[in-house]
Amino acid sequence: MTRSSVPPPVTAVMDAASAWLPARMAVVEDRLAELAGAYGPKLGEEAEATLKAGGKRLRPILVLMAAGDGAGDRAIRVATAVELLHMATLVHDDVLDGAPVRRGRPTVVARSGRDRAVGVGDLLLSRAFAELAVGGGGAEVAELSSASVALALGELAQRSDTYDTSISEQRYLERCSLKTARLFESACRMGRLASGRPGTEELGSFGREIGLAFQLLDDVLDVTGPPERTGKARGTDLLDGTVTLPLILARRLDPELESVELRGLDQARAEEICDRIAATEALDQVRNRAKGGIARAKGILESADLSEEEGQLLGMIADGVVERYS
Repeated sequence: MTRSSVPPPVTAVMDAASAWLPARMAVVEDRLAELAGAYGPKLGEEAEATLKAGGKRLRPILVLMAAGDGAGDRAIRVATAVELLHMATLVHDDVLDGAPVRRGRPTVVARSGRDRAVGVGDLLLSRAFAELAVGGGGAEVAELSSASVALALGELAQRSDTYDTSISEQRYLERCSLKTARLFESACRMGRLASGRPGTEELGSFGREIGLAFQLLDDVLDVTGPPERTGKARGTDLLDGTVTLPLILARRLDPELESVELRGLDQARAEEICDRIAATEALDQVRNRAKGGIARAKGILESADLSEEEGQLLGMIADGVVERYS
């Protein structure tokens, strides 16, 4: 993987880093390609297509940066496993949502049907744990298992809340912590575990803060669009019946939104609701909360056991989460 091919905000980090980081990211990318394509012409092709659809690769780069330049091959395996798990959850999410497009490309379920998509997700998930099992790493396996459980619980909570516009802000944040922030946290924790250095808890807290900010800003982007930037239709969350913080806050600010019924929405009506949400102060409130989380994350770095370069690069990742959505 070349520096120019890495999506932002990772690109700026790669440009600022010493040679070890882009070199290790290239090894991770090669390993992902090797594993994705190693299981025959059917599942392998679909897994490879999921990989080639790209992505920010934030989670594996967090592993490598938390591990540092002295961590060795173990950090590469951990970074690969974390991204495989993330890819698996995306494929399974698309199955549950019946999503036609992700990142501007047809999903596995749209191309090849539900059964094959489930198989591809299962393959990626199993490969994640197989990758960690090589050479031991019981602590990393336990950490990834815990993250997997959190992801499943978050998904179940989201399904349970579908179309329920009365859910509380606390419920939403708990769901985001499980479904998104937990894997960011685990990426940082596992990188540190692979390095054998102290600071696992501090870096885990850093990852949790930027993961939650990432989700908050992603939910803003679902309201604002545009599709050519997000790779999906504007208001996809509304169409899926997923209630996010922008709607929760906007309902308090615009009484007419209190009576919104999400069942049976079409695209035009979803965009009308997005416009009403955007007309309130809700999006700015969500952005400000995300920025507060980023500030807390950077504060954690100030007291963590990091080299000057490690602190700088992790801070750039934190800033990049906000810059991507500004």
